[in-house]
Parts: sequence; C-alpha cells; structure tokens
Amino acid sequence: MTIYKQIVDVFIFRDIMSLGRIEYVDADDILCMAMTRHVAVIGAGIVGVSTAIWLRRAGVQVTLIDKNAPGTGTSHGNAGVLAACSMVPVTGPGLISKAPKMLMNPDFPLFLRWGYLPRLLPWLRRYLSHANDADTRRIAKGLIPIVSDTVDQHKSLCHDLGLGDWVTDSDYCYAYRNRAAFEAERYGWDIRRDAGFTPELIEGPDVQAYEPALSEDVSFLAVLRHHGFIRSPGGYVQALARAFKEMGGTVLKAEVKDFDLSGGQIHAVQTTQGTVSCTEVVLATGVWSKPMMAKLGLNVPLETERGYHIVFTDAMGGPARPIMLASGKFVATPMDQGVRCAGIVEFGGLEADASAAPLKLLRRQAQAAFPKLEYTDEIEWLGHRPAPSDSLPLIGQIGKSGVFTAFGHHHIGLTGGPKTGRLVAGLITGAQANTDLAPYHPQRFA
Repeated sequence: MTIYKQIVDVFIFRDIMSLGRIEYVDADDILCMAMTRHVAVIGAGIVGVSTAIWLRRAGVQVTLIDKNAPGTGTSHGNAGVLAACSMVPVTGPGLISKAPKMLMNPDFPLFLRWGYLPRLLPWLRRYLSHANDADTRRIAKGLIPIVSDTVDQHKSLCHDLGLGDWVTDSDYCYAYRNRAAFEAERYGWDIRRDAGFTPELIEGPDVQAYEPALSEDVSFLAVLRHHGFIRSPGGYVQALARAFKEMGGTVLKAEVKDFDLSGGQIHAVQTTQGTVSCTEVVLATGVWSKPMMAKLGLNVPLETERGYHIVFTDAMGGPARPIMLASGKFVATPMDQGVRCAGIVEFGGLEADASAAPLKLLRRQAQAAFPKLEYTDEIEWLGHRPAPSDSLPLIGQIGKSGVFTAFGHHHIGLTGGPKTGRLVAGLITGAQANTDLAPYHPQRFA
C-alpha cells in the first residue's frame, strides 16, 4: 500500500466512520500512526473482522487471530437478521415470577441443565436483578445506538469491498396467534416505538396474503420495515475476512495463551504459533473473552446462552423474509442453504454436548408454523451466545493498557458487530464517535 493510498483510505475511513461528518486529521499524524501501530484483534467473528477492516481502512497494521477459521463460530449460527429493533432485553419486568413456569413448560423455549445450576447461580442472581422497569429502559437506551442503524452499518462495512450483495433489505415480522397475544407484549412494543420502530399491523386473512407460508393459526403480524438479513452469516464473515487480507491484513490461526502487559501496557500476545508484538489488542472472542479478562485481573459476569438452529435444506414453502414466531421465540429466515430456524435458550455451560429436547421443540414449532414446508435434509447446530449479566456489550479500553474489549453482544452479535467494530477502531485511531460509550465500559463490573 502506498503512502498516498494510506492517506486517502484514512480520510475515507473518517468520513464513513461518522456517516457523512468528516473530521480533519493531520496527514503527519496519520502517517505516524500507520507506520508505528500494530493491532492484534483476537476473535474472527463478525465483531473482530469488522474491527479489523475499519482499522485497515485507517492504514493500521492488523493481525486477526483466532484458533478457528473466520466465521465458523457463533457468527455462523445466528438467525441472520439485521434486527434494528432489538433493543428490548430479555430481563423485562415480571421475568422472575414467570421463569419457573417457563422452565417447567415443555413447549416453552427455555431449558436448563440442572446439574449446571450451582455454577450458574451467581450470574443468574445478577441477571435477574435487572428484571424491572428502570433497568429494562436503561438497557434498551444503551442498546439503541448499537443496533438501530444496523443495515446502514453493514452496508458501510462492505463499502468498496464488493460485498454489498451479502446484505439483503427486507421487512422483519413478528408473528402472533392473535391480537391478544400481540397486546400481551405491549411493554416491549412501547419501548420499540419510543426508539422509532412502529410496526405495521396485519390481521386476519391478510396475514397469509402477505406471507403464504404461515399457518392459518397465525392471524396477526407486526411488520417492521427497513430491516435486513444475511443469507449466509458464516459465508459473509468469511468473505469479509478475505477482503481484509486483500487490504493487507494478516490472519493467524492460533490460540492466544497469554498477554505481555509489562508496565501496565500491552506489548505482545503469546499464541500457540509464537509471540505477536502489538501496540493494542482487541478482545472480540464472545463468551471465551471471560478467561482472557481474568488474565487481566477482571472478573466479568458473563455466561454462555446456548443457542440452537436447524437448517431445512433446499426448502420450499418457507418464509420470504425473516419472521419471529412469538409463541416459540425463534426466527425463521430464508438462507442460501434453505430455511434456518434459530432460537431456543439453554443454560448448561460450554462443555456439554447438544441436548435433544431443544432441537425437538424447534423442529416441532417450525413444522407447526410452516405446514407447507418441504425440504431434503436437516442441519443441526449448537453455539454459544455471550450473555453479560446486564445485557450490554463491553466496548472500550481497559484503563490505559491498550487492551480494548468488543464482546458480550448476547442476541445482537450480527446486528451490532459492524457498529461495534467501527466504535473500537475509532477509539484506537482517535476518530471519536458521536456515541456515549459509558454504558459499555469494560470495567463497570469491577
């Protein structure tokens, strides 16, 4: 990359970073930064790859490190929705009283491996402590800047990379049995409306006219315009990683074992492939960031929320756009392989194998919602959503160590990944965003 192109790329980066608000940056400062900085981004999911791309656009030397290939972890297995309206946390008012009934109901998508409960309890107490109106609204306010412009953020991420076709504009629908079921979730819809997301309501026979694949048992839809989805989340992240390499970035397949933090400042990361010297580090390893934070002396209340999906391959008779089936709390999305149905919450840690019951429930609910669905095969998957006890991601620098966090996105990893990457890259390069990062401070649990 020439010096001229470095300068041009940084000015493009600054323009895109603020979505049209260009900040003046001294060229000498840019060149100094580009020649002396080397950032190690740990984690090659959507957050890590997004961070790496934004940094390369600023001319920064970047090494992207993951023990697995890009896009093969949690970023592979989500519902693919760019869910701009997903600012309502699970911990709404009344959850504490409802949770026991949910666990005992075989048709409700919440599962617990009871042997894991003693290890889960400290996190669970903190998590449930936020199940009140004040905390719910505070958390929603914190999530809005991360998710609400997700489609624009993904398109900006793909800017000049030739990857725009991966982002599909679409409606996003919530499907209910009837109006009463929709009204029962009015609290969450009021929060969405306050954030600027007012649904178009479709009722009765008009539901099947809009989406013929749905069962006649579904008689009410709340339709949100101006959303989107990715037809292959794993393939998308892999394409982004290839583009990052074409930009001059380095991808290293290795496991990070430790950090060199002599003098309180990051100097290197120790990996199974040797030492990687760096001036800054970004932790973007989802739930696996917890043990890395422990090496830095921080105990983060972070749990794995085990998520399942089934892809009904070569499907016909499925939905034409992403649909959240409210009764089953799962999303059905048309994808390249077929229809992916993703959802279900299970608490059981990182080590246990997949459970049969969540997959059986997901299969049963999908068949009930889409009775015309035909397919050739099924692909089952289990992944690990990183769930902080307060439902907010950790985004920011740990003190002045040069270690930056970019994890803990719970259900909004794909949705909020590009925005998070942009924010972290801006922190590192000095391109300050018009976003209050205080709610995401990585040391807020200290």
